Amino acid sequence: MNRQNFLGHLALALMLVVVAVFVGQLRRWDSKKQESVVPRATIATIEYKERKTDELAELGEPEVLVRFKAGVTDERIAEITSGLTDRVEDKIEAAEGLVSVDSLDNEQAEEVLEDYRGLPEVEYAEANEVIQLSPLASEGIEGRTVSALPGGPNDPLLAEQWSLVNTGQRDGKDKADISALEAWAKTHGNGKVVVAVLDSGVDYTHRDLLGNMWVRPANLDPYFDRQLGTVDDEHGFSALGELRDPMDDNGHGTHCAGIIGAVGDNSEGIAGVNWKVEIMPLKFMSAGGFGTTKDAIEAINYVIERKKAGVNVRVINASWGSRQKSRALSDVIRKAGEEGILFVAAAGNNSENADRFPHYPSGYDLPNVLSIAALNRRDELASFSNYGPKSVHLAAPGAEILSTWLKGDYEEHSGTSMASPVVAGVAALVLSVEPNLSVAELRQRLMNSVDKMDSLQGKTVSGGRINAARAVGATH
Repeated sequence: MNRQNFLGHLALALMLVVVAVFVGQLRRWDSKKQESVVPRATIATIEYKERKTDELAELGEPEVLVRFKAGVTDERIAEITSGLTDRVEDKIEAAEGLVSVDSLDNEQAEEVLEDYRGLPEVEYAEANEVIQLSPLASEGIEGRTVSALPGGPNDPLLAEQWSLVNTGQRDGKDKADISALEAWAKTHGNGKVVVAVLDSGVDYTHRDLLGNMWVRPANLDPYFDRQLGTVDDEHGFSALGELRDPMDDNGHGTHCAGIIGAVGDNSEGIAGVNWKVEIMPLKFMSAGGFGTTKDAIEAINYVIERKKAGVNVRVINASWGSRQKSRALSDVIRKAGEEGILFVAAAGNNSENADRFPHYPSGYDLPNVLSIAALNRRDELASFSNYGPKSVHLAAPGAEILSTWLKGDYEEHSGTSMASPVVAGVAALVLSVEPNLSVAELRQRLMNSVDKMDSLQGKTVSGGRINAARAVGATH
């Protein structure tokens, strides 16, 4: 090769290197640009799916939920699943043809889904997703001044419960509450109304909850399920563990239960929205705050079966959620509504417009679902709360809420998780005076009983904060 040709080739090579470097830099710039505009919902979904597989394996959960078409017999379902080296882990009676399927050859969920989605007998198949609790800041009550509130029950910590009676304590706004004193002048609740707390279970031995805990009636046989066998549901139901004991080992469910129905006027701790009510613990979340769609469905299925057996369950509180939409979960919640059960759900703690970035189960457009946003003690939408003029129905106090905790304690927590049980509690209070209201009537009563607020216009469907006194007819 002569010198002239060598220099030409060298120049060409250098030019190609420069072009390659430039193209690579363009790709990096484009990648960064794409990352910068990825919606928060997409980022969360990616993180959620990355951790789902490990958590699912740790929980020992079935991989998928499959709903077979109407008319497909149990025998045919068993034949199909066994032919695919799978087994029916549980049949969900509330939704015909809905089963949870466990792979016996350790296939991943996506592989199992491929097996079922193409079958003519299958209506839909979806992954069994992991759901994680997302509690916000908490605070104990050590060193807090406690005293009875004049004109109220004798519970010593009532003065700290601004959601019930706001006198402006701790920089709050006077009367920015649910008008509990006025509501209690008409009703304290009724022990014949059952509210199910679908969560991490409930500490059913807590001294401020014990008197209001649901216990299986003596004339009702223990719960029996064909796949699960006989379940000792004396204190409620757990989808976890061999003993299926709904005792709370996380704290979240116990906190929600106290908001709904801590015993009132008992010279102990706090007062619930209801002084008298029956709280049914439903455990599907582990001590670490993890649960699955399947376990939530299994617990709702239990409630429906107990309702059919004569237990007066009228409300389910669901203070949890994710962005994962599940047709199976939606189908079972709809069935609960058909059985006369209102489903009250937390709107989520992402500071987002839920119309654009839906949160489930609060985002299911079902006639028995109410989605609840959270307010702070100054009647402002809490900074963490989701909102949505089309999908979030109303608001309730949800920041710095004092309630029951594990081992007989009390703690203060924030979140739409705390706002949802306020509304569930008010629903039970309404049913204590009007027990025959249908789900549609009860839902509409709660929607129509709000205090309209400028801060909630364009943020919720109703544009207001729940008012217990107006809901029970104590004021107009």
